This record gives sequence, structure tokens and C-alpha cells, in this order.
Amino acid sequence: MRARQEEGPLTRVRLWDGSTPWLVTGHAEHRAVLGHPKVSVQPANGIPRLSPSEAAAMESMAAAERAEKKSAGGTSFIMMDDPEHARLRRMVTSAFTVKRVEAMRPATQKIADDLIDAMLAGPKPGDLVEAFALPLPSLVISNLLGVPYDDHELFQANSRTIINRNSTPEQRGQAQQRLTGYLDGLIEEKLAKPGDDLLSGLVERVEAGEVSRQEAARMGVLMLFAGHETTANMITLGTLALLQHPDQLALLRDGDDPKLITTAVEELLRYLTITHGGLRRVALEDIEIAGQVIKAGEGIVVVNETANRDPSVFPDPDRLDLRRNARLHVTFGYGVHQCLGQPLARMELQVAYLALLRRVPTLALAADVEQIPFKHDGFVYGAYELPVTW
Repeated sequence: MRARQEEGPLTRVRLWDGSTPWLVTGHAEHRAVLGHPKVSVQPANGIPRLSPSEAAAMESMAAAERAEKKSAGGTSFIMMDDPEHARLRRMVTSAFTVKRVEAMRPATQKIADDLIDAMLAGPKPGDLVEAFALPLPSLVISNLLGVPYDDHELFQANSRTIINRNSTPEQRGQAQQRLTGYLDGLIEEKLAKPGDDLLSGLVERVEAGEVSRQEAARMGVLMLFAGHETTANMITLGTLALLQHPDQLALLRDGDDPKLITTAVEELLRYLTITHGGLRRVALEDIEIAGQVIKAGEGIVVVNETANRDPSVFPDPDRLDLRRNARLHVTFGYGVHQCLGQPLARMELQVAYLALLRRVPTLALAADVEQIPFKHDGFVYGAYELPVTW
């Protein structure tokens, strides 16, 4: 991909089906495309499909929408354009403000400390994914949504199926249906007995007629899925990256600058960029980006990881530097569709890395990197296991 970037920030690429969408690898061009009001995210408008299985899955989704005769109930709001996207997104935005998220920091710290206590009392070596990286964000998002953590195996297993590149459209659709049915059941419970949680807030919207029950369930699926899967992989890979760069690890573990964890998390987000699938878009009208005219109907693939390694924005981009000002990274996307839960993810990562490194100062890998089972089959990169000792 670096070779593509050197060809120019905006080039053509040929996909499996013979289509030739635009490939965006430059940082400025990335933001220009994602921030353009005439660029669509809706599959029905013809966004590129990166594989036959994805194309089949998109068609299956479209068929389901046609059968339901209501497009809003059949897809996630992250795959809608404004104004419908903005209408639904506004219903949950307040739960993810910086102020609300900061109020959750003490509870998140307690979760992290409890998990570390259990890990230290357990077998050594241990698996950091199972002991810490996956349960921490799963517990946090469960508490925020009002989802029983006892059901974590259900939503974690189905989430893995959805993001696995090798899942068939049928398997992915069934997993989506199981999660939607599960969230719909919780919504039914909260209609009878609401609580002080995000799902109960959506139930109020359902009762007011502002959103359908189907839409509310799908919104719940999105937040439950995104709220644990990506953060768990970032905790895992971020810890691995730090263990592979002991000088950078020491800055966090032994330093006394309270602001360093903030810049460290931004740099790890930039350096790792775990969403490697590319963001797909389509031009609704002729637009000009980087001196090139993208014509109406032409597809666009926006690549996060190359934008985050654009040397014009991040000098020496392949080097992990926790003191770097990496706030311009595009790991969470850009524009109206940038990640809704990014304040929550940042807070969780800040808590997780500091808790691990300072509570377990002798933390070390318990296997060669070549033996670690990485998620090469997923739309979100990570590791299935991370053997560690102390």
C-alpha cells in the first residue's frame, strides 16, 4: 500500500469484479472525501464491494430490506446518509460525550483493577485477551447499555462471526439476526421495566414514536458490537506494541507526566489502525479531489492505515513515538460518520494501558510473536490470544 501512496494520494484500483474505484491513500484527501456532502455511504447507491462474499452479503441485506418494505428498519444508521443518519445518531450521542464518559472513568478503573487482580491470582502464563482485553470493554459497554454481562458469550461469539472475512453471507446474516433478536428481547423487558441505561433511553424514543422498535434494536446491536470488539483488539495490540518497544513502554510505566497517556493512546491508535478493510463510498455528483474529478456514480475506497502513515503529516510514520502529536489521525474516520464512541474508547484505553503497565511492571510476552494467532481473517485486526507472563 505504501507503493500505491507513492503513486499519488488518489489513484484507480481494480477490484475482483472488474470495477475500478478510486483508491484514497493521502491524509488530506481522506478527510476531503469523508467530509464531502456529495459522497454517500449507502450500499444502494453503489459503494464498492471488496469481495464476492461482501457483495452477496450486501445483496442479502438489500433483499431483506425490500421484504420488510422499510429501509430504515433493515440497516444500521452508520450505512445511511443524512438526514436519516443524523436523526438516529442524535438519539444516542449524549451518552458518549466527553463529560459523560469521564464520569465513567472511576468505574472503568475498578473493572480494570478487578480483572488484573484475578489475572495475577490465576495461572501463569495467562492469556491477556481472555483475562483482560476482552472482558474490560465488554463489561463497560454492557453497563452503559444495560445489557447483562452474563450474556457476553452470546454477543461476543456472534460479533466474531459478523467480522470474520470467511463467514458466509448466511452465517453473517444469522449472527446479525441473533443479536438483533437478543436486543429486541431486552427492549421488550425495558418497555415493562426501564432502567437508567442507554437502551432504556431508546425505549423512551420508541414509546414516543420517534424510532421503531426494529431501529432501536439495530442501534443497540451496533453499539454493543462496536463497543467491545474494536477496543478489545486495541488493548491487545497496543500492549503487544509496547512490549515490542521497551523504551516506549518505560515512558508510560515509569514516567510522571500525567498527560503522556493521552498522547500515547493517540499514537497507538495511529500506529496500529486496526480497521484495515477500507471505508467505501460513492460520489453522488461530480466532485474534485486532489485535482482529479470523481464522477457521479464512481466508487471510492478510503484507506485509514495509509492516511495514518502519510509522511507529510506524520514524519517518520513507521516509528512508534508516544510523545508524537498524533491527534490528526483518522483511525476513527472523519466527517459526519466518524466513530460515535471514540471518547469512550479513548478513556478505556488510557485506563487499560496504565493499569496494566503500573500494576504489572514485569509484564512480558510468554510466546514468540510468530506464535501469536493474529486475526488475519477479520475486518478488524487483532489477536485471538496474547500469552503473557509477569
